[in-house]
Amino acid sequence: MKLVFKFAGTLVCALALHGQAWAGEHATPAEATAMVKKAIAFIKANGKEKGYAAINDPKGAFRDRDLYVFAYDMNGVTLAHGANAKMIGKNLMELKDANDTYIVKTFIEVAKTKGSGWVDYKWPNPVSKAIEPKSTYVEKYDDILVGAGVYK
Repeated sequence: MKLVFKFAGTLVCALALHGQAWAGEHATPAEATAMVKKAIAFIKANGKEKGYAAINDPKGAFRDRDLYVFAYDMNGVTLAHGANAKMIGKNLMELKDANDTYIVKTFIEVAKTKGSGWVDYKWPNPVSKAIEPKSTYVEKYDDILVGAGVYK
């Protein structure tokens, strides 16, 4: 009987650890929100130029697993992007996802009308390289918006 309990206990621990490892691969909505707030605090404390440089650093404080921060001006120009430096300086106002959702236009609309909020769309995951459902938290600061999203 002791052997059965020992085996059951070992199995429960193994399953719990496996679940924690799987959950740890993907960022959570709370982590995305916290990362945006951290990026805005950094920009406030250090200025936009240093803030954008920090966001653009692929090994920096604003990149974690599949979570990365980006910043746009209110005209749709990418000011910083933690996952794809090729987007910096480009106007992405007309960017659509696989469902024809205007992604950046929607970010700007939420930032202008609500100050902050969540936007759902489909986007390539930089880790898996697959197009996946994503939900992004955006927050307006000064004349820019800062965001980070989670893959569902």
